[in-house]
Amino acid sequence: MSSPMPTPAYLPLGLSLAEAAAYVGVGQTIFREMVEDGRMPHPRMVGRRRVFDSEEVRLAFKNLPVDGEIVTDNPWDEEMAS
Repeated sequence: MSSPMPTPAYLPLGLSLAEAAAYVGVGQTIFREMVEDGRMPHPRMVGRRRVFDSEEVRLAFKNLPVDGEIVTDNPWDEEMAS
């Protein structure tokens, strides 16, 4: 019987795609879509490796809409309210 993999005592600065997706709580395919549509940051290049900055991923996650909030991406909504 093998013991579970130990959890690091700290969050690494750089995350692989799989780690970044798990950090956010989604699968890799959804995470890739979120990168492409701008909801998540693009990775940094470390040599030839693509590495996601864990702080940028965390901040992007905090900027996602909260369930139940009204989200408007239409700049005319604010203009019409004035």
